[in-house]
Amino acid sequence: MTQALVVTGTDTGIGKTVFAAGLAGALGAHYWKPVQAGVDPEGDSETVARLSGLSPDHILPEAYRLTVPASPHLAARMDGVTIDPARLALPVLGRQRLVVEGAGGVLVPLSESLSMADLFARWQAPVILCARTGLGTINHSLLSIEALKARGVPMLGVIFIGEPHGENERIVPMLGQVRSLGRLSVIDPLTPGGLARAMRECVDISAIEAALDATIESKP
Repeated sequence: MTQALVVTGTDTGIGKTVFAAGLAGALGAHYWKPVQAGVDPEGDSETVARLSGLSPDHILPEAYRLTVPASPHLAARMDGVTIDPARLALPVLGRQRLVVEGAGGVLVPLSESLSMADLFARWQAPVILCARTGLGTINHSLLSIEALKARGVPMLGVIFIGEPHGENERIVPMLGQVRSLGRLSVIDPLTPGGLARAMRECVDISAIEAALDATIESKP
């Protein structure tokens, strides 16, 4: 049984690919981006391969690799593609770990009848929500948490990305009733070594590993 967890965000461009790269590297996991929309100058799989330190065989090919940087439902339409949910089942990797990165925010549509959150609900893998630290994050984060919980998506916790903001980092986990997994600062320059160091110092990797182990122990 694959030990899968999902990385999503409150918005696009929030830093979830960098976090997913660091997390996959820290766990020695495989990485999978089921739907990639936009590949210029590179797709998220290439970014993760460059930053994670993972071997090439740990980067799984996308189910859909769309050329247009847009919402997946629109990018698919513009590429003349229909996204088939049957192709978006989680890969079976035995007991190996898998980090799955969603596209955009939790309610981004894959089609006119399926959102990313709907897909997460089908998978029932624990989700980590990436949230900004700055202005606006309380509303965006709590709405995202509500959308996930309303669909019965198991939440592992929230990871903040950006400069420190003590109150936002306190109030979002409290009101959302989710665990805070830490805060990943902006890394400049962004290198594999710098990212790995920041993950060790700033992210509660032990809590994430414990949650992954629990998903296996709870299975018959």
